Amino acid sequence: MSLGAKLAELRLRKGESLQDVANAAGVSKTHIWQMEKGSSGNPSLELLRKLAEHFSVPVSYLAGTNGESSLEDVEAQQFFRDFKSLSEDEQAVLKQTLQLFKSKKAPVDGPA
Repeated sequence: MSLGAKLAELRLRKGESLQDVANAAGVSKTHIWQMEKGSSGNPSLELLRKLAEHFSVPVSYLAGTNGESSLEDVEAQQFFRDFKSLSEDEQAVLKQTLQLFKSKKAPVDGPA
């Protein structure tokens, strides 16, 4: 996926306008639009860093240097990092909650 497509997907998932992203990155709305359309050339590392920070993704995801992971992979990695930052007690509660959700989920083939 191209940088422009990634930016557009991230922006739309976050429910933001071009202007919102431009304000966060310190560039013009036109520049963000051009980036999404693939007509702006290569962005600076500083701009990539600002965009990555704004969208809470690694710069490597935007730059395409992480093996083209999907956004879902990036979100899963962020979830795992967040989980690891919790205390052992908090992790235990989260694990119990997950098990509860899994046990209440109906089987794919319907109820037994």
